[in-house]
Amino acid sequence: MSRKISHGLPRYTESIAGSLLAAREAVMAPIRPHLRASNVTEQQWRVLRVLADATSLDARGIAEAALLYAPTVTRILKELGERKLIIRHIDPVDGRRSIISITEEGLSLVHDTAKHTRTLIDAYIEEFGRERLEAFRLEAKALAAALAKFKPGD
Repeated sequence: MSRKISHGLPRYTESIAGSLLAAREAVMAPIRPHLRASNVTEQQWRVLRVLADATSLDARGIAEAALLYAPTVTRILKELGERKLIIRHIDPVDGRRSIISITEEGLSLVHDTAKHTRTLIDAYIEEFGRERLEAFRLEAKALAAALAKFKPGD
């Protein structure tokens, strides 16, 4: 049964948040089985990807780049450290701070999982179009930047 919308908002499936989540789900659903096969969660994958792109970062930098909360990153780094996928070093300038790097084993996991992801991205490009996909990515990035001022302080 359809209900009349009286609160002034579009239906959730037609909202900005709903549309972005639907797009994220469409992108991630085919990737999840490969992450599970590699024994990593989506959040762990994001941390590993961020570290694979960087030489090294502190936990705050990882949290910002992976769009995760600091306590979540702390837990993930502990798990990834136990699996020897990352390594921690003491910051020579500030001994209270840890600098995190991905290990060769972590890079190997990213490389192996990325093979499948690249194949999927090629399929996404084939289905949606390279220009449209790039335009969407740039627009989503611009939207995030434009709306950053509305983010509550941490």
